[in-house]
Amino acid sequence: MAHWTDSIVGDRMTVDREFNDQVMNSRFSSQEWGLIMTATEFEIEDADDPEAARIVAETEKVPQIIPELDNIRKQMGSMGGGQQESPSGGGGIVDSIKGALGLGDGGNQGEQEKLEDAERLTQAYAETLQEHLENKGKWEQVRISYLE
Repeated sequence: MAHWTDSIVGDRMTVDREFNDQVMNSRFSSQEWGLIMTATEFEIEDADDPEAARIVAETEKVPQIIPELDNIRKQMGSMGGGQQESPSGGGGIVDSIKGALGLGDGGNQGEQEKLEDAERLTQAYAETLQEHLENKGKWEQVRISYLE
């Protein structure tokens, strides 16, 4: 028996392209987003109720990879990638100076904010995926496949 997500691989690729703007406007680079998505699984909540069923992002593994996001950012910076920071992002020279002076956000708060941002963004992705499936007339078939 195939997993329900196997039937929507092409749809996921389409949504990935469409969702790229939201990722670009987030605090995460595309490499960081890729790692977040690797740690995220999708489920269908209330799948047995056609009216209430919705795709949700299961992010219970994401906290494990949050520290690795900093490593990705450091690697990109050391390669001269000139990682662009979003206004809500953090990082950059000002934050480095603040950290050196002990004026930073204190790691745990920063990691918690990254986790919350990752959870919001993955759920927005899940909603975009469901909307795409509904628009393509595939949602009901996917929902039923999930129940099997």
